[in-house]
Amino acid sequence: MMHVLARSKDLTALALPAGILALIVLMIVPVPAVLLDVSFVINIALSVAILMAAMNAAKPLDFSSFPSVLLFATLLRLALNVASTRVVLVHGHEGESAAGKVIEAFGAFLIGGNFAVGLFVFMILMIINLVVVTKGAGRVSEVSARFTLDALPGKQMAIDADLAAGLVTAEEAKARRREVATEADFYGSMDGASKFVKGDAIAALLILGVNILAGFCLGMLSHGLSAGESAQRYITLAVGDALVAQVPSLLLSIAAAVIVTRVSDSRDLAGQIGGQFSSPSTWLPVGLILGAIGVIPAMPQTIFLPAAGLAFWLWHSLRRRAAKALVQPAEAAAPPPDPSRIVLADVSDHTLVTIELGYGLVQLVDERRGAPLVARITGVRKQLSQSFGFVVPQFRVRDALELAPNDYRILLGGVPLGGATIRADRVLAIDAGEVRENHRLSGEETRDPSFGCPALWIDPAHRDHAIAEGFLTVDSATVIATHLGQVLGERPQALFGPDEARALLDAVKDHSAGLVETLHPQPLPLAALTRLLRALLEDGIPLGHPLPILSSLSQAVQQTLDHDRLIELVRADLGGLIVGRICAPDERLPVLTLDAGLEAMIVQGLQDPATGQPVIEPDLARSIGERIADITAQRGASAPPMALIVQPRARRALAALLRLRAPSCLVLSIAELPAAQLIEVIAVIGGEAPPPPALPHSEPLPQQESLAA
Repeated sequence: MMHVLARSKDLTALALPAGILALIVLMIVPVPAVLLDVSFVINIALSVAILMAAMNAAKPLDFSSFPSVLLFATLLRLALNVASTRVVLVHGHEGESAAGKVIEAFGAFLIGGNFAVGLFVFMILMIINLVVVTKGAGRVSEVSARFTLDALPGKQMAIDADLAAGLVTAEEAKARRREVATEADFYGSMDGASKFVKGDAIAALLILGVNILAGFCLGMLSHGLSAGESAQRYITLAVGDALVAQVPSLLLSIAAAVIVTRVSDSRDLAGQIGGQFSSPSTWLPVGLILGAIGVIPAMPQTIFLPAAGLAFWLWHSLRRRAAKALVQPAEAAAPPPDPSRIVLADVSDHTLVTIELGYGLVQLVDERRGAPLVARITGVRKQLSQSFGFVVPQFRVRDALELAPNDYRILLGGVPLGGATIRADRVLAIDAGEVRENHRLSGEETRDPSFGCPALWIDPAHRDHAIAEGFLTVDSATVIATHLGQVLGERPQALFGPDEARALLDAVKDHSAGLVETLHPQPLPLAALTRLLRALLEDGIPLGHPLPILSSLSQAVQQTLDHDRLIELVRADLGGLIVGRICAPDERLPVLTLDAGLEAMIVQGLQDPATGQPVIEPDLARSIGERIADITAQRGASAPPMALIVQPRARRALAALLRLRAPSCLVLSIAELPAAQLIEVIAVIGGEAPPPPALPHSEPLPQQESLAA
């Protein structure tokens, strides 16, 4: 069976070269009239098949090979013109049957043997083909190609946005990119292929002129025919030959016009046109107008009135069919619900992040009003995905009857993270510290739910006034989206699960399969790898560049498989990446240190029996947190971020402490500080006084050694 399929495939591959060879033979080698008749019939059949394929395509790309097919069909017709010209000029003096039955039929039956009539018919077909169909199709192809190429960057960006937002998978995005590229190539090719049809029509006109002139002269000079006999025989055959070639040419021109004027639809062209002409309101005016024209005495009532009756019949039939479609058959009554039966969908929510709205805020997701909240939430999800380095799971928006009308609530895994009361029909003017004193803006006083800044709910008409007074103005949908981004931005690890870890590994495997094999499934199963990556996210290390993270992890698993130890080894290897997020390589990193006695008290003090990590006594934790928070406040919001440098064993406990009290302060172990990083000690927590400013910053390594001591 496989041998037969392979042989069939080989024969198919040879079909196109064999066809091109046949075209060359038709142009060069004289062929008998019988073979010429068969070729003419094949040409007509091929043209009809191409037209039917163009009409049955649901969208232009369904017939993406049309430009190449058009080229070969044009070459076939020109080769037949050359072969028929040779037969007409060589054997035309023998009679009208000398060039074959097909040319004889077109020259005798279709035009009644009158070559003058044939010339006029040919010229009319030429005008229809060249001036109307071909010129219009060429213009449409040119405009379509230009618009498609102009829209190509926007379509690519839309695909990338959908991929980043998680609306499509990577495979779907690749398929859409291929379709967009194929569409651009198709319309570009059609713009050039339309010139084939135009050139073919011009070539047919020139070939007809050559055949008439050459045949007329040959008949009189070579075969001793009179002028009338020569014209009758040769011109009749030349016109018949031209008509045989012009009919397929017209069919191909129509096919090209059909392809380039198609609009993508799930139906073929006949179904699309029929569906759009099946409205009853279309045929009632037609019947009225034809009936009005038919009652005019000078008009042929026997033609107009039956046509009007047919239009009225179509209107009546289509109206009855539309009325039947509206009346759906009565469905069997559904069985009454069983109150004792509970399904999982009634009590389970499979979405990780849910935004619940009071009924007064449902208008924010109303599609008739543009659904502003949906667009804002999609933007937040895309922004979080770019920040975290993985595709954040989709959010769910639903109404909650238990909430007040203007309240919303954000839940993560069913646990409320935040919420507030907002005004859907108003604008929030936020005082971010730049508002003029004694401003005259009035509104309902409130606080920004995201950052706690004082704010006013104002009428949208006063927005320009609020901006002039120094307020930051946002609509209610943006308030919810900003709050959502703020509460989720602090919890990337809560949004990362095994599915996200699997997607990350699959993406890396496409170009670094060996690296993934060193980690998964051995020695780290998916659950262990997910736990490690979640811990890194919790420490503020994004996964946007997974290669260095996985490379560090690949080296670390050669030393240990202990979770806590792996985290410390990976962080030490990624020290430059961690520090580089807050400090440039050529700048000094502002650091805080702990007094040696205080640090020893933490390291050698209480320990968590489950994890073995140090536990900081509550009063001491409060004192350290308040001291670092005070230093951060004194430096101001515009100052560069600081880092607290501690021993590796104390890092995790202090990081958890400062995550709540001073989140802007990065906690690093001495092993994570790059050897070449310049530092500037701001203060010593627990010491009597900060160190003197004159420090050997040009020699950072001895200073780090003193910190370690």
